[in-house]
Amino acid sequence: MFSVISDSSALIIPELIVGLGNPEPKYDKTRHNIGFEAVDELASIWQIPLKENKRFQGLFAEGIAPAGRKIRLLKPLTYMNRSGQAVRAVTDWYKLNPQSVLIIYDDMDLPVGRLRMRLSGSAGGHNGMKSIISHLGSQDFSRLRIGIGKSDARKQSISHVLGKFAPGETKIIEEILYISIKAIELSLKEGVEKSMSRYNGFSANPQ
Repeated sequence: MFSVISDSSALIIPELIVGLGNPEPKYDKTRHNIGFEAVDELASIWQIPLKENKRFQGLFAEGIAPAGRKIRLLKPLTYMNRSGQAVRAVTDWYKLNPQSVLIIYDDMDLPVGRLRMRLSGSAGGHNGMKSIISHLGSQDFSRLRIGIGKSDARKQSISHVLGKFAPGETKIIEEILYISIKAIELSLKEGVEKSMSRYNGFSANPQ
């Protein structure tokens, strides 16, 4: 389920983009829900509205991205630690292989204002990613990690990820979400590896 160019080398082109988060309103705009925010931005910019889909256990949209490619967006409503159920429901229904999936999620190991794309890898302690790897039976799917920064000594990790961004971080988050959209759009046009090479060194935070 990935595009092949004429010289026989493979371009990894996402066909399903998934943002991770928790569904209740109390989790809106929290660090752990940055994946939801990114997919909301994509749905708005690409004008393919998300609607609840019970089969896929989430908010789902299907349409044409700016690159002219058919794309599917998903926000699982299963809660973070069961995200894999929703992802597997979509991949089974559309007969997509793991390489055609791109997951967007938060990463404490990256500073606020940084992003990193990879073609594969472990869950890195992220419960949503653990669930997806388990349900897909593979680590070979693309991911876009958006930095949310580490908690300080006074705040536990759970409180940190379920907390909202500080007022001084708002502009940085807006910029990194904008850059994330650009990175995803490039991955649809020229492949995930091209996007990795262009955007993995980018920082929206000058500090």
